[in-house]
Amino acid sequence: MPEILIIEDERPIAELLKYSLEREGYQVRMAHTGADGLAAIAAKTPDLILLDLMLPDMDGLSICRQVTEQRRAPIIIVSAKNDQVDKIIGLEYGADDYITKPFDIREVLLRIQSVLRRGGAASPQTGPSDVLSLGDLTLTRSKHEVQKGGARIELTPKEFDLLAILLENKGKVLSRAELLEKVWEFAYIGDTRTVDIHIQRLRRKLGTDKLIETVFGVGYKIREE
Repeated sequence: MPEILIIEDERPIAELLKYSLEREGYQVRMAHTGADGLAAIAAKTPDLILLDLMLPDMDGLSICRQVTEQRRAPIIIVSAKNDQVDKIIGLEYGADDYITKPFDIREVLLRIQSVLRRGGAASPQTGPSDVLSLGDLTLTRSKHEVQKGGARIELTPKEFDLLAILLENKGKVLSRAELLEKVWEFAYIGDTRTVDIHIQRLRRKLGTDKLIETVFGVGYKIREE
């Protein structure tokens, strides 16, 4: 079963999450400080991280950025910060989902399942759909790898899935609602700005604004060469 790392300084919440996850069959590790969390990740990369933002020794966002920049593991932020701006910032830093406290444990479990399932796109697949390409851009599902001009581009799981969906539908305009449904399923915060933020990050990492075209008032599409 997948292993989940909980980085949470409030021990009752951490214990509740641990108990609920273990009942579902997950392997669980816990860390109660940011430093201990980073050490746990360095020792063994988990399949998913549940991350609190307000840790006693460091800002959870800095952990989020470090982990996503190294593409170590998907992250779900679990935080008492419930302003829309906080959610958007968390996604900008690379989180795959954002859950606010107090939470329904059933929702947490469903969102974990969704993120892990999307991460399953990295598992071996067969058939021509394993490799998607356009010009000098190549996406390989089985390796969870993207290359442009022969150089590897590091993407978060959600960025990878978003690019894959766009490449699968070259030339077709996909609305923000369609992208939310295809990429985030039920594990999204309900604001289409989530898509816009991830598109901005994709463009920045791909080094061009021309590949992914904005169709104003509708959504996005990959330009066909």
